[in-house]
Amino acid sequence: MLKTRIIPSKPIMVLEGRKKNLIVTDIHIGFENTLASNEIFIGKNTSINETIEELSSVIDLEKPDSLILLGDIKSSIKNISKNEWNEVPLFFNKIKQKCDIILIPGNHDANIQRLVPENISMISSMGMVEENILLTHGHTMPSENFSHVDKIIMGHVHPVFFQEDSVLNGQRVWVSIKTEKQNIFPNKSGDIEITIIPSFNRYFYATHKKKYKKSISPIIEKIKQISSARIITLDGTIIGDESVIDQVL
Repeated sequence: MLKTRIIPSKPIMVLEGRKKNLIVTDIHIGFENTLASNEIFIGKNTSINETIEELSSVIDLEKPDSLILLGDIKSSIKNISKNEWNEVPLFFNKIKQKCDIILIPGNHDANIQRLVPENISMISSMGMVEENILLTHGHTMPSENFSHVDKIIMGHVHPVFFQEDSVLNGQRVWVSIKTEKQNIFPNKSGDIEITIIPSFNRYFYATHKKKYKKSISPIIEKIKQISSARIITLDGTIIGDESVIDQVL
């Protein structure tokens, strides 16, 4: 049976059964181009070096069999930026030295196959199933072929907590939702649990909700009613339930 846990203070999930996997989403390598267009500069190679270093340290500690990437490895949507030509292969080559990598492409990963080394496993953007869990980016509706699952682990939405009088305002958070399965798979009954992993990119935060552009997921849009929910900080503290879900999604 698969077990999941979050790594304290990191937007990384451990999925453990016969094999041990780390799950990460929404790295958005090359996002500095967007910041630079708004005259915000964080230093050349700062972000990619931070990303490789942070992920490498967790891999060294946890010693997983593989790293599962839930999409949006690169930042530009339709093209490949100059930064991405250099930094995406660098990222894959550095991490591949430590463990196997499985890539589930997201909506920002168009043409990423041109940047991915041969020894990386790249599968369909529809996702993959491990026992009772569907792993997917979150920008597409799951196929009915996956309707036997009772858990979905996804990214794409970049959940951030907004409450202006809170010290946690603007911080990345985990979101866990329980809802009726028929919202996602119309011909099925029972409940399904959806876990949204925070963006790995530490620069994806904000302090004002109106200024934060979230990605819209058809999975989340299909949920008519939430049975229960938990909003969890990166360090694992539960800070809210379904009553404040609109401050996150």
